[in-house]
Amino acid sequence: MTIEPKKHEMPTQDPLVRAKNFNEVALGYSAEVAVEEAKRCLNCKNRPCVLGCPVNVNIPDFISLVKNGDFEGAYKKIAETSSLPAICGRVCPQETQCESRCTLGIKFQPVGIGRLERFVADYHNEHSCEKPEISQKNGIKVAVVGSGPSGLTCAGDLVRLGYSVTVFEALHKEGGVLVYGIPEFRLPKSIVKKEVDSLKELGVEFINNVVIGKTLTVDELFDMGYKAVFIGSGAGLPKFLNIKGESLKGVYSANEFLTRSNLMKAYLETSQTPIMTGKSVAVVGGGNVAMDAARTALRLGAENVYIVYRRSMTEIPARREEVEHAEEEGVVFKLLCNPLEIVGYLNENDPRDPKNGFVTGIKCNKMELGEPDEKGRRRPVPIENSEFMVDVDSVIMAIGTSPNPLIKNTTEGLSVNDHGGIIVDEKGLTSKVGVYAGGDAVTGAATVISAMGAGKIAAKAIDEFLRDNK
Repeated sequence: MTIEPKKHEMPTQDPLVRAKNFNEVALGYSAEVAVEEAKRCLNCKNRPCVLGCPVNVNIPDFISLVKNGDFEGAYKKIAETSSLPAICGRVCPQETQCESRCTLGIKFQPVGIGRLERFVADYHNEHSCEKPEISQKNGIKVAVVGSGPSGLTCAGDLVRLGYSVTVFEALHKEGGVLVYGIPEFRLPKSIVKKEVDSLKELGVEFINNVVIGKTLTVDELFDMGYKAVFIGSGAGLPKFLNIKGESLKGVYSANEFLTRSNLMKAYLETSQTPIMTGKSVAVVGGGNVAMDAARTALRLGAENVYIVYRRSMTEIPARREEVEHAEEEGVVFKLLCNPLEIVGYLNENDPRDPKNGFVTGIKCNKMELGEPDEKGRRRPVPIENSEFMVDVDSVIMAIGTSPNPLIKNTTEGLSVNDHGGIIVDEKGLTSKVGVYAGGDAVTGAATVISAMGAGKIAAKAIDEFLRDNK
């Protein structure tokens, strides 16, 4: 049988059209294309792709079912280990995980595993009316803090084992970073709601508007009868460069900017909390969050959007697909540039001037790449006398986030590292008995699938702990 050397293209909206709307960019495979893509799989005996998946989806088996046209069977196979297939198929970096291990990828392009997972999940969501099988309750209560990917995964695994699981969410809507951090054009919120509703049907209880560490403490959860607690509260504390001008009007953290757009619907004409981007926007950073912020700014009406990144395109950490989509839509990449200062309009003669304090530009200097740093990336070195100004009306800082300190500050006996991440062992156990943690609350900002993997590991450990301590 002749194997197609390239994976089947994912159809997308036209770049000039999609840059003006918040509809999903990628349109998904048809059933016919999905079957043809599945036929590219070699069904290797050693299954290296599975080793590259943090939640160990049985990839060759689900792809074989797709090849045979059994799309619902393929979904059930994925669901054996993954609680969020429609989400993973959209936002997981398959190119550095499962697809990077694909044997076919040695000679040709790897199988489009993520695209097939998305197709299977979407097919199930559109066609299946089957109710999930609800496990018999064992009478033991477990609390999950945060409804992001790690919390949802942990909750899903535990409820299937018979535990009564309550998820405490700080915001008014479930989904964590999936709803406040990832734009609609990459991950429609209806998809997240569908996955959350599936967990509700299994018996998971969600209580919103509860900030653990403020409304309730971890210790109070134990007083309420919960026998174990999983902390999956994410990393919502934004980082800044601590340069002059960061307090000017028009400077946002990416966290605030995306939350106001994604969760508070600032992109709607009827929004009561609109975002003022102005004509030109600079986004500082080169990760997926920076791409999301830049592409969102375009859709909010900015005419010029710049990515300001201190290394070259080779070192940029964002997914290649996201970078390509941003370029197609018109985002300009100012590479090997480092911000020095954010400049604003100041009228000292009239402090009541409404323009006072607003951003007018960002001062940068040019960089060159020197020797590799401790992570193996070439270190950016400033070039003398290379300063220049970029005229902008807004600046978005997308240089990372840290775990919120509320929980560790209100939980006695919980150890954290120098970056504020909760310290855990290989099973997700913290320094406090009965308390487990995973995802960005431990690692700092990372991928959705790695957070899911941590939630899965912790759920297994919690089950073992509770069985041993009946």
